[in-house]
Amino acid sequence: MKFTKMQGLGNDYLYFHGEVPADVSKLSVRLSDRHYGIGSDGLVSITASETADYGMRIFNADGSEAMMCGNGIRCVGRYIYEKGLSDKTDLTIETRSGIRGLHLHVSQGKVTAVSVNMGKVSVSPPEVITVKGREYTLYPVSTGNPHAVIFTDEEGLSLPEKTGSLIEHHPMFPDGVNCEFVFVKADGSLRMRVWERGSGVTMACGTGACASAAAAVFTGRVPGDRPVSVELDGGILEFIKEENGEFRMKGPAEFVFDAEIQMEGVM
Repeated sequence: MKFTKMQGLGNDYLYFHGEVPADVSKLSVRLSDRHYGIGSDGLVSITASETADYGMRIFNADGSEAMMCGNGIRCVGRYIYEKGLSDKTDLTIETRSGIRGLHLHVSQGKVTAVSVNMGKVSVSPPEVITVKGREYTLYPVSTGNPHAVIFTDEEGLSLPEKTGSLIEHHPMFPDGVNCEFVFVKADGSLRMRVWERGSGVTMACGTGACASAAAAVFTGRVPGDRPVSVELDGGILEFIKEENGEFRMKGPAEFVFDAEIQMEGVM
């Protein structure tokens, strides 16, 4: 099995082009392990599509399948272009959350950044939950993936390690949830840390950053008529709310290495 490891702001996956292998969930668990495997937040399969240029499927480190991945889809765009699968700089990618449009920013044959149409984001009224005797006010947000956005002070950015798993598996979220802890900085930018459903604390989460930006605009914490900068552990993403209400994300996508593994003995 040949694959390419890529990362978007440290949110790293193992990418392969072609049919999804058998026992892909077990394979994702095995290869994602950072001590006994290759190490990643999961696997991404780049597939054929009848409705878009290409399709993508995302399997988390625990073997579950995700609906969408903002950092992952940027890497898919760069993979397709620089591996010679297409010379188009505007691509459509079919995901479990629908078709997403990509624009590749190219210089001298290399993709320097990727913009993604994240679609319309649904922000629901706040809910209050209790975890370990402490109440948290959260905003349920759907970007295709389910998110729980919690605005906090700067000290609260340490909470993902402490309460992320408990919120992910809270009875309010029978299918689990991605949880973002967000601090609004004095300059109007956001500092965000995330607990990803199925993967735990990660360096970055594109859909989570989009959910955080949308919730900040929805609640009036930041203006919606200018770009919103979201700083994650792995770097910065930029979001723009367009006139039609959709959000567009711009950020990097980087190659780490190409490799080939012998499947015998892996599973």
